[in-house]
Amino acid sequence: MNTIESNFLLDAKGLACPMPIVKTKKAINNLEAGQVIEIQATDKGSKADLEAWARSAGHDYLGTVEEGDVLKHFIRKSSGEDTAERKHEAVIDNDELASKLNDDQVIVLDVREKAEYAFKHIPGAVSIPLGELESRSNELDKDKNIYVVCRTGNRSDMAAQQLAEKGFSNVINVVPGMSEWSFDVESDVK
Repeated sequence: MNTIESNFLLDAKGLACPMPIVKTKKAINNLEAGQVIEIQATDKGSKADLEAWARSAGHDYLGTVEEGDVLKHFIRKSSGEDTAERKHEAVIDNDELASKLNDDQVIVLDVREKAEYAFKHIPGAVSIPLGELESRSNELDKDKNIYVVCRTGNRSDMAAQQLAEKGFSNVINVVPGMSEWSFDVESDVK
């Protein structure tokens, strides 16, 4: 099983409702926007509770992994990215990208955090989180068409701009991205 990376680990084992949420609310305030928190709990109700709380608070509930009696919940702190202005001009929608997935000249670049990618991603997508793109862009083939995807199209917009500045000429931002992706997905979480 792959280890899912998070920026912060919260131990809520042995605590009953509502304490896992109370502790998560406090801990998430100390995270930067876009960071991922892993909450370890033993309360079976914590999955539904944390998922509902994350959605109502505007955070991105990524999923839960069960390891024995421990539930490992992953939540990405809201970054307000839904309202950011997009600047990269080459844009396609999810339907157009889905029609190109079998083309060997296509690279799908997923710039979400590793935990987001682990729970759900487009089959064959390359994972390079936006924060690592500057140092890892040399892993991409400049001659191929690079379709950049994130959760809503805003991190992918920034990534597309970065790649264009580095001389990548065939970079296309995918909007709205994984938040509304209705085609095949893979998960690294078992």
